[in-house]
Amino acid sequence: MGHEKTEASASNRAEPPNRTPVVHSLNLNRSGFNADSSAKRSTRVGPILAGLEAPAAVEPAAFPIGAGAEAFRRRFFPDATEADWNDWRWQLRNRLKTLADMERVFALTADERDAIERRSGALPVGVTPYYASLMGLDDPQEELRRTHLPVGDEFVKTPGEADDPLGEDHDSAVPGLVHRYPDRVLFLATGTCSTYCRYCTRSRMVGEPGGEYSFSRNQWDQAIAYIAAHPEIRDVLISGGDPLTLSDDRLDELLGRLRAIEHVEFIRIGTKIPVVLPQRITPGLTNVLRKHHPLWMSVHFTHPKELTPEVDEATSRLADAGVPLGSQTVLLKGINDDLAVIKPLMQGLLKRRVKPYYLYQCDPITGSSHFRTPIAKGLEIIEGLRGHTTGYAVPQFVIDAPGGGGKIPLLPDYIVGRDGDDLILRNFEGRTYRYTDPGGDLGASKPVAAE
Repeated sequence: MGHEKTEASASNRAEPPNRTPVVHSLNLNRSGFNADSSAKRSTRVGPILAGLEAPAAVEPAAFPIGAGAEAFRRRFFPDATEADWNDWRWQLRNRLKTLADMERVFALTADERDAIERRSGALPVGVTPYYASLMGLDDPQEELRRTHLPVGDEFVKTPGEADDPLGEDHDSAVPGLVHRYPDRVLFLATGTCSTYCRYCTRSRMVGEPGGEYSFSRNQWDQAIAYIAAHPEIRDVLISGGDPLTLSDDRLDELLGRLRAIEHVEFIRIGTKIPVVLPQRITPGLTNVLRKHHPLWMSVHFTHPKELTPEVDEATSRLADAGVPLGSQTVLLKGINDDLAVIKPLMQGLLKRRVKPYYLYQCDPITGSSHFRTPIAKGLEIIEGLRGHTTGYAVPQFVIDAPGGGGKIPLLPDYIVGRDGDDLILRNFEGRTYRYTDPGGDLGASKPVAAE
């Protein structure tokens, strides 16, 4: 990634949220939003609140529309009102999915055009109008565009790649429920996403209704029955597809059925919706989420360009609803494999009350070689963060081991060696320090001569 492109990307980032963003003509006064539906908290805190009069619900401010999105709406969807644009269902209905859709918006390369025409089955092409508004319409090398518009390399399988590289099918206790770790399960609730990332780990199963992988109420019943029959399961991660594409009622039902299982202590939702379809974070949705605490959310972020006024609003609504937010970022070649990109992304997430959680080495799914970086690149980025910014902004760099080995964390090597009872360590500035460790043997394989 060129220095000029990195600087341009950084300059396009949204300023940190100030809770009263000024965007064209919308009134975004946030006063009273925190009081929204505060009386509808979990019944577990009912006794604490007994006798307290709940404040009247306050309608949240109108959803913002950033300047770039507004220009895009006026150019490509002139008949759509602001209300239409901010309706998440309108965004889903008007996704760019066909070659004609893409040609209307993007100046496609021959490679992109051919790949879109060839694409069939699972992992279809699909981009919400909002997310398309963040992309380079005339630049095929623009970072977000590359993550969602297919190219010919997607059809090339290289050594080490597989359709299910993490062995999720092998570890599925019942259809749609992966039980790999002792106390937690992965619940695949749907095969639908609002947008389709070209490096998707589950590219084999998403976006193909009636395909090999089905998602149904019967499947939910089997998965919930399995969880209920296994008291060792205390943690359920709901993913897919994207569970926030479900209606409020269906999501409420699923969360309620899981919360009713006594030994389930912890529920998480994995989603990219707040980034690619932030309009989905409605008062109705946050009211549903409030009912099922403790509930956490892992949000898939890729690049600082995603930190828009709309995302500010979505993450604020979620955080105000008491949902702790963590980020998951996939390291992608030429897109975000640069400290000058990752550092402002992680710092920007903290400003939005999102804790950087995982930085993933890109999984070796079929047709992903053009996205994968050397593993050393991830370690280089972590070393460039540690000590140079707050520890809260440093995610864990992990490889999800092929074949079902689970997540394996990787760290730069800060152990220089050992000199007798002294462990010799290197700090973030490259300086060495001694830590007295009598009887220890850590670092013994790298003896250091006495100074």
